[in-house]
This record gives sequence, structure tokens and C-alpha cells, in this order.
Amino acid sequence: MGFRPTEEGSSRPKVVAHYLLEKMRTAGIEKAYFVLRPGKWDIPAYFGDGMILDMHLGYLILGLPFGVPFTLNQAYPFVQASTIAFGFPDILFDSTDPFRLLLERQERSGSDVTLGLCPATNPTSLEDRVELNEQGEVSKLHLNPAESRLEYSWVIAVWTPRFTEFLHRYVRERTIAGSEAEVSAGHAIQTGIECGLRVDSVVVSSRPYVDIGTPQGLQKAMRRGADCQ
Repeated sequence: MGFRPTEEGSSRPKVVAHYLLEKMRTAGIEKAYFVLRPGKWDIPAYFGDGMILDMHLGYLILGLPFGVPFTLNQAYPFVQASTIAFGFPDILFDSTDPFRLLLERQERSGSDVTLGLCPATNPTSLEDRVELNEQGEVSKLHLNPAESRLEYSWVIAVWTPRFTEFLHRYVRERTIAGSEAEVSAGHAIQTGIECGLRVDSVVVSSRPYVDIGTPQGLQKAMRRGADCQ
């Protein structure tokens, strides 16, 4: 966490999502969408039209509040034919150009989804764990296990229109069924694996990520300073 210069010549605190968008921009990504809860106007107030990142930004409003797949589906009419880059706005991790690594891997492998991996925080942390085969392909996501010896968790992803369509159907089917149980992005990806989609991976950092959405993570990020840029 650090500061950014302003047009007036002063400095302003740099929000965590800024680092994520910088990583996208480094990979040549020029357009991004935020999906916001009503009332989160501080985010467009900070990023504006995207000039501070040399990006084009759009802001969408969250619909059904049943988890990340529903949030992502709000962007479906705008991105359904595009390759998607995804990241969590509260996550910091060390890597200079991770999205380029994922995009290059996906182009070579032809996978539907490619995950960016970091070492897991510790054996008892509640985070998705990634089970890999010898080629680095993802055979299974273990969703928030109480304990796991698997080495990696995932922090970012890129995917093709095929997975976007799958995600759209996944959300629609749960909506039709009247399910209000909250699901994570990992739930949707694991269901995709079970339905025959190909999921690949790239290790993007040698250090565990930091989630500033938790008190412990925020303290750790403050100690690490701007190292997670």
C-alpha cells in the first residue's frame, strides 16, 4: 500500500484495486468493468474515467447478491465475446506482469480458464486450494477446505467466451431453481471442470497473497508496505 501523485502535485493514498488494474494495464488490457453494490460511489470517485491508469473504465451495479458468479454475470451483455481477465480488488500479491503470463499460457494450451497461483497462506487457512496434474492443469479445486496440504491457491484468472457462456448458464440455472445459497467463483470453476471445461494454471508469485479484507491481512499489508506492487 502506498501513495500516488495527483495533478495538483500532491500525493493521495493508493487503493488496493489500483495495483490490480495496473497489473492488467501492464499486460495491454485497456478496458475494465467494476461491479458495485449500490452506494459504493467512492470507487468511481477515485478512478473516474480511468485516465489515472490510461484505461477505459465502466461501472455496473450489482443485481442478485448471491456470490461472485452473479456479480460477474452483470457484465455479460458487455463482454460475452471477449477474453476476460479477472481479479479480486482486495487482494495484494507480488508479480510484475501476471496477466500476460496467463494470457500467453492460455494461448498455448487452448484452455477455457487459466488461473494465476500463489503459495497457500498456511495449512488451515480457508482458501480455495488447487490440485494440479504434472502438466500444471487443474484437476480439481478444493473449496475452502478446513485443512489442506496442497501447495497453491489462486488469485487471478483469464478465460475465454466459452467459460463466460458457461458462467451465464450457471447463474441462470441457479436463479431458475430459486437457489439463494451464496456461491464463490471457485464453485463455478469447479463445476466447469466437472462439466468438461479445461482449466490450466500459472504460478505468478513465490509469496502468499495478502487479503486486506481481513484485519490480519491489513496489518500484514501495512508491514510489507508497497512490496506487493
